[in-house]
Amino acid sequence: HTHTQDLWILDYMEGFLVSKTLFTACELGVFDLLASSQHPLSLEEVALGIRASQDGTERLLAACTGLDLLNTHTQDGHVMYSNTEQSSVYLTQSSPVSLTQSIHYSSKTIYLCWHYLTDAVREGSNQYEKAFGVKSEHLFEALYRSEEEMVKFMQLMNSIWNICGRDVVTAFNLSPFTTIYDLGGCSGALAKQCVLAYPECTVTIFDLPKVVKTSREHFVTDDNQRVSFHEGDFFKDALPDADLYILARILHDWTDVRSIELLTKVYRACRPGGGVLVVEALLCEDGSGPLTAQLYSLNMLVQTEGKERTAAEYTALLTAAGFQNIQVERTGKIYDAVLGRK
Repeated sequence: HTHTQDLWILDYMEGFLVSKTLFTACELGVFDLLASSQHPLSLEEVALGIRASQDGTERLLAACTGLDLLNTHTQDGHVMYSNTEQSSVYLTQSSPVSLTQSIHYSSKTIYLCWHYLTDAVREGSNQYEKAFGVKSEHLFEALYRSEEEMVKFMQLMNSIWNICGRDVVTAFNLSPFTTIYDLGGCSGALAKQCVLAYPECTVTIFDLPKVVKTSREHFVTDDNQRVSFHEGDFFKDALPDADLYILARILHDWTDVRSIELLTKVYRACRPGGGVLVVEALLCEDGSGPLTAQLYSLNMLVQTEGKERTAAEYTALLTAAGFQNIQVERTGKIYDAVLGRK
């Protein structure tokens, strides 16, 4: 919001203030309170509703208004607050495409890891042990260090694919592939998008037993007839044969060596004529952007063993595993699609 061109650096310096303002407003339930009201609310009503001090609430609401997250108007000499359209869609828990769970995970987990970004850059390794006291020899034991943390992570994935899933499953025509395995399919949001887009296909979510259990309890109901589950660890256990395997936000967690190991397993299990769909945030070939993918790559340093990659780098990984006729489709949004054929 700095208008002077030569002060753009201040915007970057203050970026964390913006993030924490958004996180706090969500955590306190500001947007939910306003959504549940039939009319705009006064400062006093909001402070009472979120059980917070009037002074602190006034400053928070002012900042949210400045960030275009809230609308204000004056009524009988009082400032009244209501949600903007974007806040109603993305920042309220009742919305079908709500990002509130993703925001909670960003605030409570990712933000704490990023406190140690300097160490991550120096050491070239993730920072789970410093942030949470959890050794991270096994990445997902750290990520899923408690049931509460696992549910939070799964809700993050769910919100991402509720919004971005259709774009990536329709980037290519996947209708020839009727038997699909979504490896690390987590909450099943991408699987649901797939069966919506392709009425002839069935999708099996292949994930760790505790993830499958949680997904059945919280995310995938029995009325999803064409979505099923297979419990397993895709590095350790055999993969059932299928026409197509989806790896969405999976390879960016792992080193090149581990990625080729997994892709080789997929290639061997894949039926002739079948393929693999890799969904990731692709970097430009010269590394010049997009900024979102560049920042995600830093996040992979802080949180995982992996990194974001270019289309050429994913093509090289797929080729090393045996896949051919590799095609790349950029969606113009955060996540892109790479299809390799057997």
